[in-house]
Amino acid sequence: MHDPGPTFRMLHRPGNPFVLANCWDVGSARLLAALGAEALATSSAAHAFALGKPDGAVTRDQALAHAQDIVAATPLPVSGDFEDGFGADPDTVAETVRLAAEAGLAGISIEDNPAPPGKAYDLKLATERIRAGAAAARALKRDFVLVARADGIMNGHYGIEEAITRLKAFDDAGADCLYAPIPPTFDDLARICAMTDTPVNALAAGPYASYSVDDFARIGVARISLGSALARAAQRRVMDVFSEIMEDGSFAMLKKTVSGDEVDDLLRRYL
Repeated sequence: MHDPGPTFRMLHRPGNPFVLANCWDVGSARLLAALGAEALATSSAAHAFALGKPDGAVTRDQALAHAQDIVAATPLPVSGDFEDGFGADPDTVAETVRLAAEAGLAGISIEDNPAPPGKAYDLKLATERIRAGAAAARALKRDFVLVARADGIMNGHYGIEEAITRLKAFDDAGADCLYAPIPPTFDDLARICAMTDTPVNALAAGPYASYSVDDFARIGVARISLGSALARAAQRRVMDVFSEIMEDGSFAMLKKTVSGDEVDDLLRRYL
């Protein structure tokens, strides 16, 4: 049986981070792989955008089917952005882990709140959810990397002290990687890295896009994910180009594109 887990786990080296490339369809997965990505990830927001839906509107079945497509697209390990596990109950999180493994994923991330504007789960339930997910992951017949996310800090439900308390609890509950998206300051991210030997994921988005891989390495980050940022960068370009066409009647920005032949050559590597 193909087991992407060990390869994926070995990439998580504190102080020597890899970039986890979040894609949104088979084409973007193959393009990122051809450009040198070491591992891929789905993005709940980017996937939703591709379906013409807002973030949080994708079902578990849709996320699993999408994940299978991305897994099949390249030989790289793939991590699934599986929101809150698609249910509050710890047993639902455990089932999501098992289904994700069946889909061929090397791991998934689980958030501590449902899609906004849902409030963060209380600490006890949030921890039990990760404990159930970790137990399900360890019961699998292959390796699987479970990431525990303290998303309440990004969604405004709590501050850095509560985020650290939660990450410590998730660490003790068996999480393989810890993740608090967009802490208030870079020093706060450094505090998170310093509190544990467990790999820490950082999100290179918003103010954190101003830092380099070397900056993240210096404070002990093990993995840098892009979330929906690449997809939103592509959308920004489409919006800018088409707005100029509609508002000014100018097609000049279409001259600043990549050639079809170059894209074809990159994609042929994975046919």
